[in-house]
Amino acid sequence: MANLNYIYNCNDVESIQMLQMRRSPFYALVTTFKSRGLLVDSINTSVEEQVTMFLHIVDHNPRFRVIHSTFRQSTWTISRYFQQVLCIIGELRGEMIKPASTNTPPKIKNIYRWFPYFRNCIGAIDGTHVTAKVSISMSASFRGRNHYSSQNVLAAMDFDMRFTYVLAGWEGSANDASILADSLTRHDGLQIAEGWDEEDFFQEEFTLDEVEAGDNEAWKEKMEEWADAMWEVRGNTII
Repeated sequence: MANLNYIYNCNDVESIQMLQMRRSPFYALVTTFKSRGLLVDSINTSVEEQVTMFLHIVDHNPRFRVIHSTFRQSTWTISRYFQQVLCIIGELRGEMIKPASTNTPPKIKNIYRWFPYFRNCIGAIDGTHVTAKVSISMSASFRGRNHYSSQNVLAAMDFDMRFTYVLAGWEGSANDASILADSLTRHDGLQIAEGWDEEDFFQEEFTLDEVEAGDNEAWKEKMEEWADAMWEVRGNTII
């Protein structure tokens, strides 16, 4: 209880370091769960402790055995409440998760170096390989360019480094294009921003005219011309 009271009653700086949120949002979150009957106190675990364990795991990614030493709860209990809080937050995602803006971010709009090329970008898409533990019979399909078994995970982020979409589960040997195509065909998959269409995804080639070395104004004009051409095709453009 002394440890929990320290977490609950610390200052905002300590709260952010431990839970990635200030005390006021933490208590508001707990109050929401309690008032709606989504979480209830058990004999040995309060709602505050359940939420604290969840936030601590999400923030620092410790093993359940480490959380066991901190909160003096069994790994089974920790796993149970982690999944329970995770499911509840998923149900409240429409209220708790702010949709990404479709406006050009200020950090692009206000910098000439980026704006001509990325003036209509609202985020970025990339893939990463995450270690996966699979049976021996399935290990071949999960082993791609890495020497270990992995999942090929697609993630979309906005320019504030917030995830807007994540698709996991594909084998490490899966091609990035196949994963992207799958995400676009799912009913709850990746949504292309308004103004884009599948017909816009085609390959067009642009040739580079001779530009005299040292002529900065000519290069600026050429870069603006490339940016306009790339936006017109909105696809896999080759310059």
